[in-house]
Amino acid sequence: MTVEPLIGDVIGELLRDTLAVATGVGPRPLVGGRLPRPVIEIIERDDGLINGAPAAHYLDGPAQWQPYDHRAVDRAYGETLDIGTGAGRIALQLQERGVPVTGLDTSAGALEVSRRRGVRRLVHGTVDTHLADGARYDTFLLLGNNLGLFEGRERAPEFLAALAALARPGAQIIAQGTDPYGTRDPLHTGYHERNRRRGRHGGQLRLRLRYRELSTEWFDYLVCSADEFAGLVHGTGWRLTDVDDRDAPYYLATLRLID
Repeated sequence: MTVEPLIGDVIGELLRDTLAVATGVGPRPLVGGRLPRPVIEIIERDDGLINGAPAAHYLDGPAQWQPYDHRAVDRAYGETLDIGTGAGRIALQLQERGVPVTGLDTSAGALEVSRRRGVRRLVHGTVDTHLADGARYDTFLLLGNNLGLFEGRERAPEFLAALAALARPGAQIIAQGTDPYGTRDPLHTGYHERNRRRGRHGGQLRLRLRYRELSTEWFDYLVCSADEFAGLVHGTGWRLTDVDDRDAPYYLATLRLID
């Protein structure tokens, strides 16, 4: 008998366990005996591919960051919304710099971890639900590959419209993405071709996250080239002003609100 995982707060559960393993405070997943079990995030793609990655990087301080994270944080100014804040690594650094920052996440468990780590301003929800709160921002950050939250052709205009409604005049978006097309692995190149035949971007993922007995619902997550991203932005209320690809295949895309 095959048992499907329970739908639940995957990110929240794995971040709570990651924090417990790192600090020694709170219940920890055990293999047996007293040794804590490593916390592994499982990513399941809709073609059957399954990858796993240690979750400890969600707690990384600036000393462990990639260079593009530092450059992104250096560009943040004014009221800042850290979208998909997770365990709060970016928000904590901005707080230390005196930048007014709010962490936004759909995971209640992630926000609990962020709060325990010292993030002061947190919002549970999406950019769409946050509109009702009346907050306005100068900078929107989508780091940790969270350009993926644009999802694809259908969602991107709606997402950008929601950010425009949350924006102050002259606001900026700084999003970190990854160009997926440098691979020669047929498992990935074949997936890209399958997507294109279906009218999707080659790197547009359909996936779900899993941890222990939990799973998310299936969702779209966009991994695209900078040129593909420019095509999604064209004709919206935003202008792509800069693509920083010094750490290719990773890049930072900066958008400005059109007056």
